[in-house]
Amino acid sequence: MGGFFGVAAKGDCMTDLFYGTDYHSHLGTMRGGLVVHDGKIFTRFIHDISNSQFRSKFEHDIIKMQGNRGIGVISDNEDQPLIIGSHLGDYALVTVGAIRNIDAIKREAFKKRTTHFSEMSHGEVNPTELIATLINQEASFEEGIRRAQKSIEGSCSMLLLTKKGIYAARDWHGRTPVVIGKKDASHAVTMETCAFPNLDYEHVRDLGPGEIVLMTEDGIEQKAGADGTLRICSFLWIYYGYPASTYEGINVEESRYKCGAALADRDNVTADLVAGIPDSGTGHAIGYANRAKIPYERPFVKYTPTWPRSFMPQNQAVRDLVARMKLIPIREMIRGRRLLFCEDSIVRGTQLKDTIRRLFEYGAEEVHMRPACPPLLHGCRFLNFSRSKSELDLAGRRAVKTLEGDESRNLDKYADPSSKCHAAMVEFVREELGLTTLSYQRLDDLTKAIGLPKCNLCTYCWDGEG
Repeated sequence: MGGFFGVAAKGDCMTDLFYGTDYHSHLGTMRGGLVVHDGKIFTRFIHDISNSQFRSKFEHDIIKMQGNRGIGVISDNEDQPLIIGSHLGDYALVTVGAIRNIDAIKREAFKKRTTHFSEMSHGEVNPTELIATLINQEASFEEGIRRAQKSIEGSCSMLLLTKKGIYAARDWHGRTPVVIGKKDASHAVTMETCAFPNLDYEHVRDLGPGEIVLMTEDGIEQKAGADGTLRICSFLWIYYGYPASTYEGINVEESRYKCGAALADRDNVTADLVAGIPDSGTGHAIGYANRAKIPYERPFVKYTPTWPRSFMPQNQAVRDLVARMKLIPIREMIRGRRLLFCEDSIVRGTQLKDTIRRLFEYGAEEVHMRPACPPLLHGCRFLNFSRSKSELDLAGRRAVKTLEGDESRNLDKYADPSSKCHAAMVEFVREELGLTTLSYQRLDDLTKAIGLPKCNLCTYCWDGEG
């Protein structure tokens, strides 16, 4: 997905920028970038972080960077930040989101024969450069950002570092959070509020959907109102978001406890222990264990010092190997016991199937799985949550394909937890994974655990409503 952080300070901003950006490392897998402006020039560094930590790549660069305003980004794919020269002036740009109509915007841009794209990778236009092209077509940064917001299909939140200050803009439907913080000598903007406490920032407010502000060391000036409609991504609370972060006034960890409790309320299985698939399943499992009065334990642990994130490599076989190597079972806590696991979600199920098989090999009597969200039936259109090239990669859609002969038939029925179709799909996935029992979270319980009205949440992955 990606994440960004920006600082405008009365003194040097580099320490805050460096650590604030680093607190977004769980959101992106491929590139990290920092750019700072010292009142005269931009200084920028971009590095590959696919097999190393952000901090290790930039700890020497920040010695060479000085300035009172800067922006940083962790990106899933493209190189960022970009430094742009235009009739609006020079500026640096970072973006987070997913643009689904890139080809259409590119064709429209090429009608102006002076338009070109230079940041090409694997034959594709850099989405951040595409956004810059849209911004540059207007007479001001505010108008250009608004044009970009209204032109794209998908989502795009952004930061622009200019000589005036830092423009922060939340995507039109607020699918990603953009939050302002303040301390004595500076202001900051972040996607993850977990970046604030240890840097001594106090939360000021969340930007509304479509809102644009100009941030300087002296304060925040609104440039365009929150004219969009909030449809923030539910998966921020279920999986992507860091436990210490809060969006729209709702903390991630607290929401996960409520998700686990909701699963327990609808369950009647007997188990000896409850565990979470680390790390994102842990909060859900604690919530389940506390409500069900079943001990929470750790029958396997995650080895993180050297193994990168399991979905980072592009090759599925390598992803599966990485996932296996970093998750270490504890035989003494598995043998002869009935285990119930909470997981944030079941996407493809390939890594989970191997984990379940190993638990039985280590002597588990029963293995029960309780995902914290409903079955995924649609690939994400807005934030690249699932990188599956085909929706048939999703465990739920594979089940529909087998049961219906057509992966797109009767999806509304399969999304209904009270239907026979849903029960048949769940049973198919249970057998495929080799579980003793499988029961998914209901969507109404999920939205209740988050605490926002369903109309303000994007639930496209589950019911096609985004």
